[in-house]
Amino acid sequence: MLDAPSRPLARELLSQPKLTPLIPMLYVAWTDGELTTGELRALGAAAREQPWLDLKASSVLALWVDPLRPPPPRELALLREHIRATAQHLVGNEHHTLAGLGVHLAQVLGGDAPVGMPLPQLGQALAALEATLGVDGKEAVRSLLPQASRTAHSEAPSNAPSFEPQAMTVVLDRTYANVRKQVRGWLQDADFRYKEGLSTTAYRDQVFDWLKHLADDGLGQLAFPKGREGGADLGAFIAAFETMAFFDLSLVIKAGVHFGLFGSSILFLGTKRHHQQYLPKVASLELPGCFAMSELGHGSNVRDCETVARYDAATSEFVIDTPSETARKEWIGNAARHARMATVFAQLEVGGERLGVHALLVPLRDENGKVLPGIRIEDCGDKMGLNGVDNGRLWFHGVRVPRENLLDRYGQVTEAGEYTSSITGDSKRFFTMLGALVAGRVSVACASLSAAKSALTIAVRYGDLRRQFGPAGAREVRLLDHQSHQLRLLPLVAKAYALDFALEHLVDRYVHRTEDDAREVEALAAGLKAYASWNATATVQEAREACGGQGYLTANRLPSLKADTDVFTTFEGDNTVLMLLVAKGLLTGYRQRFEDDRVFAVLKLIVDRAATVMTDRNPIAGRRTHSDHLRDSDFHLRALRFREEEILASVSKRIRKRLTAGVESFEAFNQVQTHLLALAHASVERIVLEQFLHGVAAVKDEALKPVLGRLADLFGLSCMESASGWFLEHGYLEAPKAKAIRRERVQLCLELRPDALGLVDAFGIPDSCLAAPIGLGRLAPGGERFDDGAADGARDGSADSRAT
Repeated sequence: MLDAPSRPLARELLSQPKLTPLIPMLYVAWTDGELTTGELRALGAAAREQPWLDLKASSVLALWVDPLRPPPPRELALLREHIRATAQHLVGNEHHTLAGLGVHLAQVLGGDAPVGMPLPQLGQALAALEATLGVDGKEAVRSLLPQASRTAHSEAPSNAPSFEPQAMTVVLDRTYANVRKQVRGWLQDADFRYKEGLSTTAYRDQVFDWLKHLADDGLGQLAFPKGREGGADLGAFIAAFETMAFFDLSLVIKAGVHFGLFGSSILFLGTKRHHQQYLPKVASLELPGCFAMSELGHGSNVRDCETVARYDAATSEFVIDTPSETARKEWIGNAARHARMATVFAQLEVGGERLGVHALLVPLRDENGKVLPGIRIEDCGDKMGLNGVDNGRLWFHGVRVPRENLLDRYGQVTEAGEYTSSITGDSKRFFTMLGALVAGRVSVACASLSAAKSALTIAVRYGDLRRQFGPAGAREVRLLDHQSHQLRLLPLVAKAYALDFALEHLVDRYVHRTEDDAREVEALAAGLKAYASWNATATVQEAREACGGQGYLTANRLPSLKADTDVFTTFEGDNTVLMLLVAKGLLTGYRQRFEDDRVFAVLKLIVDRAATVMTDRNPIAGRRTHSDHLRDSDFHLRALRFREEEILASVSKRIRKRLTAGVESFEAFNQVQTHLLALAHASVERIVLEQFLHGVAAVKDEALKPVLGRLADLFGLSCMESASGWFLEHGYLEAPKAKAIRRERVQLCLELRPDALGLVDAFGIPDSCLAAPIGLGRLAPGGERFDDGAADGARDGSADSRAT
């Protein structure tokens, strides 16, 4: 029986001093996993030709380079330990090659002339052998000696931003700065801390207590100043609402329902006597209220709601009834537990005549919280999020309220039962009254942005601390130093800044709106509410994923942000419905451009399109890929305007074609809804970029202009890249330019990386509101959190409520 072929043994290799310089290469040759049989034989042939080898060393070497007899794993492990033990004092090894490491090992054993050859000549011979091996020697050494490599790579702090974050906060707080500062101060009070493990009932009571605390501090007075309630400063209240949204979102929504919807309905739909009687009690929370518009069968379609308010002239009262199950008021915030009065939207009926939807103040509970006769209330139950808000269902059965409870700014009923209105036509009056909804949409848009800012702050701070992967044997690098991580988060940071400027524009338009531009402001609020809330949903999800398992922990707030903001896309108007409203407004404006002065409008359209062809759609421009051109904000804005105009013209043609063919108008619009939604998105995105650029141009602090400019460029190019298919289809971009845009975004993210922390710190979110352990303090080397007490004051409860 033949003897089994001998296997390479570490002890035999290590017993031959003349083979010591070759040990690192032999180890790597077998552990690399990529060397072919031919490459191993080539290495063996070259090694055996070295002049310092003797017969015994050559025979042992032959075993170690035989492709048919690989060394057992244990033998390779012994080699690895020998290399590490011998080189444990080697400093700066990240600069060493395998040849250099071989020289070092030989020197440890044989001095300046190991194996009978001076060090320089030995190094040259080993370098030639390393070239034969064909691996990255530096990376191989880092893998072999990870501990020494980490010693050489001491922890370096994250790059300091190129600007002063506090100065950027001043820019972001440029409107109602004192209000924002005041609310931040309120929220840092010890009473405003997240409570873990509360039951739904206890959570709702906690939120109500928080709201009462804020009312006592003066939140209601911001909206409805004492003594001049009719001169409310809703801009200040929206700024307060936006800042509050850094904290618990159930509190924010409850405040929005009470002050923003219930209070605003009295302000805008009522008259002086309503203001004087009710708004002081609204401001102090003495009279908690709700806003009963949506019905089970008619959510967004308020015009066709079924609840009826019939006038009884004999008693000078309105009788409120819920005529069917689909007419019940649904998802009414504050109704299930705390509201004592509701603004109820109902079909007004006077003398047997239906006069359209009007709003009335209807008491729900007495001062002791007991539900009044004729009122039926049900709790909607636990929800996906926002469980601190007591959403309920309402039914009315012969509920009588005085004639004076009609909010009669736009339509009055005399005691004798005569209806009068200064607005002719039910439709115009209806849309005028719906102005009460605009405040809610503006507020939700602003709260959506605050939630996105919170998520980004947590994710960016965590990404700057958490380390993952890196060069073999070297210290793992921060997540934010990975290109993919930068591309996940930094475009969203840029979008948050863009929305900040766009929403400032919306609030200003809302506060200073007139009857002439009210419909335009309503469309702007609808579009930006949809855009901002969709962005919040996407941003929170991306932030959650970017934080891995830590982002899944309740203590790190991203799960609650995800759950609480999800409904933002459907309340205060379903986003898809709101975007269709935007598109129809654009079509109306497009038609009027031609009807008002047909010849001028057509000529202007021709000139604008000709200018676009000359500037961006010619072959030379289509091939321009230089960075200066790609970072031209005028180029970005022209592109988004071109897309909007092209889709607008296309949709108009599609609808006109169908109407000409005899298709009923509703069906004609129904058949092009996809195009209408694309039009609305294009228009809103153009507005956001436009306002971002206007805002950046108005910033006076020159030190902030470079980073804001890069953010604007990143947002503009991101808009173009996300629609690159459309731009390619319509000949606005060529393939090389589309690729160049993608590369430029990568470069911008790399340039913004050092500023990432400063950009989210500038949001000015108090740590007590952020309250996410991974968004505060520091991380241990393995990624786990040091329990340094940084988050202790931000969250009540046991240690289980913190990531440790």
